[in-house]
Amino acid sequence: MRRCHRRPSLLRLGVALPLLLAPLLARAGVQLVVDGVDDRLKGAVVSGVGLSQYAAREVSEAQVRRLYERADAEAKAALQPYGYYEASVRGELEPAGKDWRVVLHVTPGPPVQVTAVDVKLDEAAMKIAPIRRAERAVERLKGQPLDHGQYEAARDALAAQLTASGYLDARMVTHRVEVNRAGRSAAVHLAWETGRRYRFGAVHFEGSQFNEGFLDRYVPFKSGDYFEQGQLLALQQSLNGADYFSAVNVLPDAEGAKNGVVDITVQLAPAKRSIYTAGPFIGTDTGVGARAGLDRRWVNRRGHKWKNEIVLAQRLKTLSTLYSIPMPGPDQRAFNFGANFRDANTDTSKSRTLELVGNETRLWHGWTRTLGLHALSGTFTVGEKGGDPNSTLGIERGRSTLLYAEASLSRKQADNPSFVRRGWSVNVYARSTAGTLLSDARFSQWQADVKWIRAFTRRDRLILRGSAGMTWTTDFSALPPQLRFFAGGDRSVRGYGYQSLGPRNSYDRVIGGKNLLVGSTEVEHYFTREWGMAAFVDAGNAYDGTDYRPKIGAGLGLRWLSPVGMIRVDIGTPVSSRENHGIQLHLVIGPDL
Repeated sequence: MRRCHRRPSLLRLGVALPLLLAPLLARAGVQLVVDGVDDRLKGAVVSGVGLSQYAAREVSEAQVRRLYERADAEAKAALQPYGYYEASVRGELEPAGKDWRVVLHVTPGPPVQVTAVDVKLDEAAMKIAPIRRAERAVERLKGQPLDHGQYEAARDALAAQLTASGYLDARMVTHRVEVNRAGRSAAVHLAWETGRRYRFGAVHFEGSQFNEGFLDRYVPFKSGDYFEQGQLLALQQSLNGADYFSAVNVLPDAEGAKNGVVDITVQLAPAKRSIYTAGPFIGTDTGVGARAGLDRRWVNRRGHKWKNEIVLAQRLKTLSTLYSIPMPGPDQRAFNFGANFRDANTDTSKSRTLELVGNETRLWHGWTRTLGLHALSGTFTVGEKGGDPNSTLGIERGRSTLLYAEASLSRKQADNPSFVRRGWSVNVYARSTAGTLLSDARFSQWQADVKWIRAFTRRDRLILRGSAGMTWTTDFSALPPQLRFFAGGDRSVRGYGYQSLGPRNSYDRVIGGKNLLVGSTEVEHYFTREWGMAAFVDAGNAYDGTDYRPKIGAGLGLRWLSPVGMIRVDIGTPVSSRENHGIQLHLVIGPDL
């Protein structure tokens, strides 16, 4: 039997040959280099040139040369939105190992300048401040190099502000940029038909768990007021801040608007009603302990709240309850009634007191203002620190009942609550009895605490802190420890024990003072996003009259931005102190402000 051997046809060979040669002709990718322009324009050129798509893709020589031929025109077109209509491009193409290297030398030329801006709006709309500011942002394009991105952003911001201010039917009838290449100039022309300005209608709440009408007090506008999106945002923020709901959606019914009136629908989903918290903690001022709490976000259909907490630590035990009656409105007013049992045992003093409080809180010119009455009664011992540890001489024991008014102002600002780079806080308190009515002594007192944080590099922060206070009283011995001033401890003068600094009695025992002045300077440096170290110097003391003798403490610390918050571990030591020696460990867990 005869076998036939066929030769491969020319057609089959022609198909296979390119496939065999393809790995030899293809290269790994294109190295694109652009010079002659700044980073902003360089990014535009790279994005606009087709060669950039092959930085990590295989490409043949034919493809590279075809794309290279188009790169000149693509680069010039990429610069036109930035006002450069006379750019020139000179390129170089050469192999670079397994890659192709393409260099584009770009000369942008002189930019086109915006020489005229013409914006036409209804006179009534121009009287509205946010619209006027947005229109002026468009006007400020005049005299600047033409940048289509900036122009479009300013144009769209003005259109959005018209809608946000109630001109829901506003229609842009003119929007063009006329470019004169010969004169290197451009003219911007914009015009709107604004139509009527809409007003707020009724607000409908869906999914609320409260009595009808209760949530109306959170609405910052009235039916008939001009429509403003900023007011809708304020309504949403108020409802979120009330802590009643897990979801809040504020929806204007623009499609159903009639006769220039827009109704608002607020969709609500109640949050979990009760919050239980529990967990251990440790602090060098309080020792090892645990706390547990129960918060009722709402007690009844009138929106009342109830908060309870118990703390059991080595040197502090507290049991507190607070009942709040919110009065919704722009000032976030609330009436609060509470009781606090406190059993404290420090190196300096011991106290066991019961305090009843009733106050009103509200927003006042950007501050949180509190006005209230306190009734404080209990037993206490001071003078545990200092003197002969084996002697009870000089230790003062007392029992007192005080009824006093208290006013406080507090405010804080922070760019980031978990790690502040720019922020500050201020807390000011004033207390006073109304004579000796229901009180064992007359006293007046004020105290101020301030803190300022500023990051001066990406990894470094400066933290300044200060506290000051003064007391006037007819019988200092009747004041319990929490109404006396002491210094020393984690949040005071580090390097000294908690409340171990202050005036001493004739038996050389620390009994606290009428006045307080403490300051602190701290610098932090972070090696990573979570870990850093600190160096600090604290100074101050509690004192009587003008006998101010500040104590100084200095040291180093470790900082860890943990998942549960900032953890600070400091080691401090007294500076130039004859009475105090050695080192103190300080541990604080909590936010910066």
